[in-house]
Amino acid sequence: MSLVRVHNFSISLDGFGAGEPQSHDAPFGHAGERLHEWMFTTRWWREMVGEPGGTRGLDDAFARLHDPGIGAEIMGAGKFGYPGWHDDPEWKGWWGPDPPFHTPVFVLTHHPRPSIEMEGGTTFPSSTCRPPRRSRPLGRLRTGRTCASAEAPP
Repeated sequence: MSLVRVHNFSISLDGFGAGEPQSHDAPFGHAGERLHEWMFTTRWWREMVGEPGGTRGLDDAFARLHDPGIGAEIMGAGKFGYPGWHDDPEWKGWWGPDPPFHTPVFVLTHHPRPSIEMEGGTTFPSSTCRPPRRSRPLGRLRTGRTCASAEAPP
């Protein structure tokens, strides 16, 4: 049986995962990367982006739990791209040619697109999900591994 796990999802005290207005030049809106500063200082993050150093401790230990056992990721359209990204056929997400997921990533959107294969094993399978069918990608995950879920504002 597949499981869903929400992990490393940073939110503000007032319940937001990104600020307004989100744009191509400001992926997290006016909030910038402040909600994720805790993660960027960890040794786990530094290793992932090929930089030396980083802190150890509780934040690093928690961040390291992100990868083990993850068979796929589900993300909202706002995490995958800026408002209007679905009209840009060249858009492949914020992460460059080798996104950090290394699994299939199902983007919840009303706008169908061709599947995208990236370096490092990350794929963005062609998938559309409307609210009544949000669990449909989970039916496609037959690995028996956990599915991580993270969403940003649409």
